[in-house]
Amino acid sequence: MFSNYLIGLREGLEASLVVCILIAYLVKTGRRDAIRPIWIGIGVAVALSLGFGSALEYGSQELTFEAQEALGGSLSILAVVLVTWMVFWMRRTARHLRSELHGKLDAALQLGTGALVATAFLAVGREGLETALFVWASVHAASDGTPRPLVGVALGLATAVLLGWLFYRGALRINLARFFTWTGGMLVVVAAGVLAYGVHDLQEADWVPGLTDLAFDISGTIDPSSWYGTLLKGVFNFQPDPTVLQVTVWLLYLVPALTLFLAPVGFASGKGKVKEPDDQGSQPSRA
Repeated sequence: MFSNYLIGLREGLEASLVVCILIAYLVKTGRRDAIRPIWIGIGVAVALSLGFGSALEYGSQELTFEAQEALGGSLSILAVVLVTWMVFWMRRTARHLRSELHGKLDAALQLGTGALVATAFLAVGREGLETALFVWASVHAASDGTPRPLVGVALGLATAVLLGWLFYRGALRINLARFFTWTGGMLVVVAAGVLAYGVHDLQEADWVPGLTDLAFDISGTIDPSSWYGTLLKGVFNFQPDPTVLQVTVWLLYLVPALTLFLAPVGFASGKGKVKEPDDQGSQPSRA
């Protein structure tokens, strides 16, 4: 449940911050007339994301077991690719996200209502589709027959909306770079578990060999149905009897991805890539 709460919180907060930045900029520049097209674009993006998630959930139920496992495994791997790209991108751009969105909004204001709707739709829709896919993959991997994964996601999204509103009202100050670093690192760990589970799905679909080659089996020591087994499953997608390929893929993803992401310099930190004029350029909008 915690891993799904984390997904809902982080992804929801990204979308909430985007909305807050767009609305705040229009209010401060005296363009309240452009707020309605922004909300229309946001509404369409949310509806599309919900529809995409529903299609994944209900569409897969009509498939055979092998097809379900193949689809689940393939989409889990795709979700890991997208969320990995997203956390690295946000790690590098969090400091100048405001000025980037302001620039896009300025261009849209000159083009008219349709461009405003498209700007809001693209800004929020990308986050929404990524969230729907990763949430579906994570819930599929961690599902234990209870609604707890979905409750975790809902609570995370609700928290994100509340934090976004407080951020907009000026009642909350968030160090975005630090927040996205910590939550991004935890998401990398969650993604490693989703990736391993996706590989297991492909093995069950007979797309990938090695289903019977277990790396270890500690089912007798750690009961998956116990509270601690459920906790490990919910947070890390832990499996007491993983295959050799699952463990190998988990390590090959987690170690380099987490090392790069937490590196103090270079690509992961974005040092040397964030230009000072971006931060300075946002000063007039805060005045």
